[in-house]
Amino acid sequence: MDYESIRSDFPIFRERPGLVYLDNAATTQKPRRVIEAVEAFYRRSNANVARGLYELAVEATRLYEEAHEKVAGFIGARGPGEVVFTRSASDSANMAAYMLLLSGVVRRGSKIIATVMEHHSNLLPWRTVARLAGARLELAPVRPRDGRLDLDVLLSMVDDETAVVAVTHASNVLGYVNPVREIAREARRHGALVVVDAAQSAPHMPLDVYSLGADMLFFSGHKMLGPTGIGVLWVRGDRLEELEPPFQGGGIVKSVRLEGGELRVELAESPWRFEPGTPHIAGAVGLAAAVEYLAEIGMERVEAHEKTLLGYALRRLGEVPGFQPVSTETAERLGIVAFNMEGHTPHAVALALGMEGVAVRAGFHCAEPLHRSLGLERGTVRASFYIYNGPEDIDRLAEALEKLARATG
Repeated sequence: MDYESIRSDFPIFRERPGLVYLDNAATTQKPRRVIEAVEAFYRRSNANVARGLYELAVEATRLYEEAHEKVAGFIGARGPGEVVFTRSASDSANMAAYMLLLSGVVRRGSKIIATVMEHHSNLLPWRTVARLAGARLELAPVRPRDGRLDLDVLLSMVDDETAVVAVTHASNVLGYVNPVREIAREARRHGALVVVDAAQSAPHMPLDVYSLGADMLFFSGHKMLGPTGIGVLWVRGDRLEELEPPFQGGGIVKSVRLEGGELRVELAESPWRFEPGTPHIAGAVGLAAAVEYLAEIGMERVEAHEKTLLGYALRRLGEVPGFQPVSTETAERLGIVAFNMEGHTPHAVALALGMEGVAVRAGFHCAEPLHRSLGLERGTVRASFYIYNGPEDIDRLAEALEKLARATG
């Protein structure tokens, strides 16, 4: 991949020369095309959607509907009606959980299975919904030697009482890609639904929601070059009609009538029935530009580039005195390296790196159960790669760590 040419598409690297940005699992930088798409919407096309019949409103509605279509194509959905825009991946996870509660899928005595490696956003909503329904939440463990999901244990937990299996496609700490297809096959055998957190996979690898076997899947826009404040919840088409919208308001209905003292409501078609109020129209337009940009590069190339960087990073960082990676495996893994430095807390390392112009993340990364299950009581430092990173960024990271090691050696 010509990452140097790609890098030139991102204004922030021109505005902040010397920046080594390795916090891509938290959020990604934005290419000029996305920035211009958002600006152009507000400058030329700003109006509310699905409301007015004047030219500006029709144009805004067209752009918003096209955004659904482009995202649907990007993830292999069978139509724009399967793509619901939300505020974030966290918002999508909550929406999925409450949809399944209101629709009676999660009920008293049923079981929700998640994993210890989940981001808090794919744990806390299920905890709340389980409490409200009188269901129970059970967590499948990870293997203590490497942090990978213990697949045999998870599959053994799935039974006829299981209503939902909620699983991350790729860990936001270790980058491991989980075998969602195999999990989905077992879940379907017992009549359970599968909800997939794709926040770390959708930006970094090819994604086909139907081949995964998922029933619902979600991700955020800002982790894949898009604006903040826009997320996606995909719902399998044959599930749409049976699911109750968890949030109510203007725009989700065809009709609201008062008959015999009661409100009679006829819902609109999906995705409108799940998107109450005025949506983040500019965010959707920006996300559409982002998925177009990634599609032009090719997600196979994105994944291959990150795997190359991962291999180089593990070799180069392995030369640094005191470097302690959580895992040195490269199979079925995306471009994330979680590590510690001997004699230093994760936050002290991140601060030292920041002073050298190297941006990483430190702490539990909203995955505290995973860290504690691996004995990482203070968390880790996380370096995460993307399309505009190259080997020289990893060299800068290694040199900054070597400087820290020398200063305290």
